Amino acid sequence: MSQFFKTSTTWVVDFRYQGRPRRWFKAFDPGVDAHGKVSTLLHDLYGERAQLVEVRKATPEEETQYLRGEEAKNVFCPTGRPARSDREP
Repeated sequence: MSQFFKTSTTWVVDFRYQGRPRRWFKAFDPGVDAHGKVSTLLHDLYGERAQLVEVRKATPEEETQYLRGEEAKNVFCPTGRPARSDREP
């Protein structure tokens, strides 16, 4: 991908929500403190229920999957099943 058209950086965010591992992909402008932004966002959304584990730049393969919408929805679930909602029996 040409750098001329690429104006953001994709980051992989690993965190725990109520002790369960979660993963987000987030895009930020170059020069933004991604770790600080994500830490603040998690605290604002979840308070003490979330714990930041790692923030790192996505690999080219992860970024391509993310841009195409092909990334695993819950990469930590070995069965590949979607997360249950509270509305399901």
